[in-house]
Amino acid sequence: MLGCDYHLSLEQIAFVDTDTGELQDRLAHREEAEKFYRNLAAQGMKVRVGMEASGHARWFERLLAELNFGVVDR
Repeated sequence: MLGCDYHLSLEQIAFVDTDTGELQDRLAHREEAEKFYRNLAAQGMKVRVGMEASGHARWFERLLAELNFGVVDR
C-alpha cells in the first residue's frame, strides 16, 4: 500500500510492505517519483495508491493507469 501527497514540484511518498510490515517514506521530484513507480511495476509488485492531489496530477494519474496500479477512492 502506498500513499502520496502530490505537489507540483515534489511528492511525499509513504509506503508499507504488506509482507514484512516495513514502513518507509521519501520525498521525490517528479522524475525520481516516476522512476520509483516504474521500478515497482518492473518488479511485478501489486500496488494500491491513495493520494492527495490537485489538478496538476493528471500525468501521475496516467502513469498509475499505465502501470496498472490501483487507486483507492475515498
